[in-house]
Amino acid sequence: MAEPGREPVDGDKRTTLRRFAALGAASPLAAFVGSSSDSDARSAIAGYVSSTPGAHFSKIRDDLSLGTGETQHHLRRLVDAGAIESHMDGEYRRYFPAEKFSEFERRALGYLRRETPRGMVIALLANPTTTGSTIAERLGVSSATVSNTAADLEEAGLLSREDGYALERPETFISLLVRYADSFGDRTAEFADRADELIRYDP
Repeated sequence: MAEPGREPVDGDKRTTLRRFAALGAASPLAAFVGSSSDSDARSAIAGYVSSTPGAHFSKIRDDLSLGTGETQHHLRRLVDAGAIESHMDGEYRRYFPAEKFSEFERRALGYLRRETPRGMVIALLANPTTTGSTIAERLGVSSATVSNTAADLEEAGLLSREDGYALERPETFISLLVRYADSFGDRTAEFADRADELIRYDP
């Protein structure tokens, strides 16, 4: 329940917009924001996409507490300006800073934005020989869910199932998870803290 005299929704919205607007102003997307009266929302979206690449429309709208039409308007302006780009991922349209990620990285980020695939990737990075049943137990999902997720990752070119489960380009997954750890949640942040243990140098 809100405390007397407080407006938590509006206050939280302003705080969130300012936080991501600051990120937008410090990002390469700042030049595309403009100086119109509604630039705070546009700058916040630019900052959000810069720090949370691969987020889909509803996630951007909800996390920034914006209206549907408002979000559509600013995203369209940023896309038209060449600041961000969008790509369909099944039923989701995901947004990325323009020309920053390869096709493989965009696909990887799309799946990392989903809880079960992300948990599966982290489990395989931590222990490449882990089994599907172990992953299912760790994530609290069924073995069928893990199997279906593995099939989706394989179809996307991110995983091989020839001999157990093997991630394609694991170093790319590590880089993305570490770089954007804060946008994935606490479990990923914990993984990022010890990710250096997983990196192997071959001089």
